[in-house]
Formats: sequence, C-alpha cells, structure tokens
Amino acid sequence: MAPREIGTVIATSNGPAVNHFSFVLKETNQKAIPIQKGQFIQLNSMGIVIAMVENIIKTNRYFDHAEAVSEYERGGLPLSAIFPADRWEYIIAFAKPLGIYHQNNLTRVSFPPSPGDKVYLVDDSILSKMLGLDSNGINLGNICYHEHIPGSFNLTKLFQKHIAILAMSGAGKSYTASVLIEELLNRKKELGRLGTVIVDVHGEYTSFSSKNDGGADFSNLVTVVRSTHFSINTTFLTANQFAEILPQMSPIQVRELTQILNEIRSKNSNVAYSLRDLMSQIEIKENINTKTKEVLLSWLYELEALHLFEDYENPKLNEAIIPGQALIVDLSGTTHLRKKQIIITYLARRLFNLRKRNLIPPYVFVLEEAHQFCPESAKRFALSRTIIETYAREGRKFGASLLVLSQRPVHLSTTVLSQCGTHIIGKVTNPYDLDHIKKSSEQITKETLNLISSLPTGEVLVVGAATKFPVFIKVRERRSKSPDFLDLEESAKKFEKST
Repeated sequence: MAPREIGTVIATSNGPAVNHFSFVLKETNQKAIPIQKGQFIQLNSMGIVIAMVENIIKTNRYFDHAEAVSEYERGGLPLSAIFPADRWEYIIAFAKPLGIYHQNNLTRVSFPPSPGDKVYLVDDSILSKMLGLDSNGINLGNICYHEHIPGSFNLTKLFQKHIAILAMSGAGKSYTASVLIEELLNRKKELGRLGTVIVDVHGEYTSFSSKNDGGADFSNLVTVVRSTHFSINTTFLTANQFAEILPQMSPIQVRELTQILNEIRSKNSNVAYSLRDLMSQIEIKENINTKTKEVLLSWLYELEALHLFEDYENPKLNEAIIPGQALIVDLSGTTHLRKKQIIITYLARRLFNLRKRNLIPPYVFVLEEAHQFCPESAKRFALSRTIIETYAREGRKFGASLLVLSQRPVHLSTTVLSQCGTHIIGKVTNPYDLDHIKKSSEQITKETLNLISSLPTGEVLVVGAATKFPVFIKVRERRSKSPDFLDLEESAKKFEKST
C-alpha cells in the first residue's frame, strides 16, 4: 500500500534547508488533520527522507492584521460573514529531516528538499526497521501517532546496558516499570528469560503476587519478602563490609574485627553465626584493648537493634532468582532509611557476586527511588551507592542489569545515569531536571525537551541503546492487577467512616 500523501514542501525566507523545511497540509479540516507534533513523515524525492514534525501552525491571510479584524468586527458582523475567510485558512507544519533511509539505516541528509516535493505519512514497515524494533521483544506499548505499530524493543538492547525511567511524581514511572516486569514474566523460554529482583520501596509491586481472575495472573511466578522477614547471613560479611555499614569504625577496630572473624572461621568454617554470636566472641576475647572492645561492641549493638543480622539468609538468594520469575523485597513496612540502605546493599552485592560466579541466572535489578539510594551528593549517607554504581559500570559484562526509577534525576548519581544506555522519560517540568536529562543524552534536542515537559500521563520518550532514534510511546495498559491506591478524597471518607 502506497504511503498517504499529506502535503507539499513550501519555500520560506530561510528554507527548505538541510536541517529544516516547512510544508502545507493537503487537508485543512481540523478534524481531518493527518499529522501531530512529534510524528514521523517521509519524502520520496531524494530517496526516502525520514523527518519528524516539530511544530504545526494555522494561518489565514484575512486575519493577518489585528486592526482590520477589529474594525470589521466593530461593525457587528464577523469577518467570516463578509469574506470567504474559511477558504483561506491553511495549516503549515515545520519538520526536521532525520536522515535518508537505506538498508534499514539512516544516512546523513546533505541536500535540502525542493519546494513542491510531496510529503507522506511514513511507511509502517520503514518506521519499524528504522527504529530497530523487534517483534519478539519487550512490548512497552504503541508508537505515538502510529498506534498500530507496537513499540517492541529487543531484550538485549533494552536491558543489557541498563535502563533509567525518569519522570515527575505521578507521571507513571512505576506503571511503566510494571509493564516491563509483565513482559519479563510473560516471556517464552525459547526467547530467553531473565530473573527479576524488585526493591519495592512503597509496596507498589506486591499486587503481582495477588490472584487476578480478570486478567493476567503472575501470582505463581512472584515471591514477596517483607522487610520485617528479611535476614542477612552475618557469616557472609567481611570486616570491610562491616566498616562500610559502620563508617565510624577506625582502622584499628577494623583490624581487630578482621582478626576475630578469622578466628571464628578457622574453628569451624562450615558453621554459620549471627551478629549476636560475633558479639559474644568479642566480649570473651581477652587480648584486645578494652577501649577498642567497648567501642566495637557499641557499634555492633546499633546493628543488632535493626534485627537484620542472623545466622541464616532469608530469602536464600542463591535459590530465589529463577528465569521468568520475580523476587520482590517489600520495604514499605520500614521507615528507617539506614535499614533500607543496608538491605539494598547486601541484596545487590550478594546477587552480583553470585552472578559473577554463574550461580544464578542473568537478572534485572529494579530500584525505586534511586536518587535516595544512589545520590549524586557525597554529603548524604549513601551506603548503597557504591554497589549500584558498580552495577552501572560492570553489570552488563556479567548479565546483571539495572533498572532505576527516579523523579529527581538531578539528584541521581551521574555515574549511574550516564551508564544507563536507555532512558525512558515521562513528563518532567523541573528546569534543573530537564537540563540534567539533556546533558545525559546527546540524542535529546531542545525541541524534544519541550515535548517532554508537556507529555500526558501514559506517554514516554524512549531514547538510547534500545532504539536507533528517539521515539514517543503510549504505554500499554497493565494486564496484571494494579495496586489499590485511594485518592486523597476517598482516603478521607474511608477514615471518617471507620471512626
């Protein structure tokens, strides 16, 4: 089927040029406008030139002069009743050439189109190939203004170099992440499946474990571990890792702790021990400075109060990561930021080390509120930042992918953001965040940035390794059960009814 003709290139005072051109639409009925801002189009005059519509205006020569319009209107009749104004209304679109399509790739445009060249809606098959879409990939939704083309991205291109989902609060970050998780859980074995680990800060993903009679049911593929039941096996920790958790420890205390840990392990390397067992060994140890012992014990008592450090691990991480299934660590019951940091650090490091030894399958590590746990500012306590940045730098080599979500990208570690090969960006209005996003991706232009600030909820920009060119996606609906969140008004009503 031949592409649909929608307009004609026109001559202006500064175009057509190599990097921009204007065209007048063939149809002027507002209800029949065949294009939208951000839509892909093509010209066939110099090969197949692919372009994107950057802006659209309406114009009418009868309404060019405000004083004339005002004078006629003062006479009591609208201008349209005196002159055939509607016949002179037309629509002009401004477009930016992206490249010449050849063998599934775009080459640089080096010569402008000619006035009079016809403009067409882009051919669907050309657009799919140009963007590098994969019919067996991860289906995030449909391409905006090309709704019949699925936005399916190759699994490796999307996840191997990590993903950052960036948007202001309420713009659909968690919803978008949930759609990606559904795709991972629903993926066929023969296509290659990843394990999924979700750090659920607000309890937004636990609904995956609920039975769902009216839609997709992933309850048998999801395990939820509440923070109150999460346990760290103290046996797996080194003195340096204790020092990382307790930055107040002095080198002398670290040295003494190393010696004590070595003594415990030398007695019986196969016996696990808890933090309480370790503290007991320190208390009975004689050849240690009394002051050092007291201070060391005081630090460990602080950790003991968190009720995390046992002689066993829950969940057993070497068994919990399974291809095509998800482990959710629900931190919504914990308000203690330091405790959250410790859980995330242990979880991320332990999994990373297991994956490096090929003891667990390749997996995706999903981290909500990433700017809290991996901040850019060195002044903030950020125990988990080191291991998250390690994922960002080295994870792709070992099949440990990172999916971070943040509503304040300007506060997120630059190392992490710059190493995320694909950015999925929802509505962002904060000028500092917008500037940070622009600096983090050379593919984002000023015009694209303007579109980001006005995106409706449910639409995102995908840019980076997953696609050959930035593309706007209308995120599909979730097939699984969504979490039950009441709005403020309903919450107030519910509270008063219960009292």
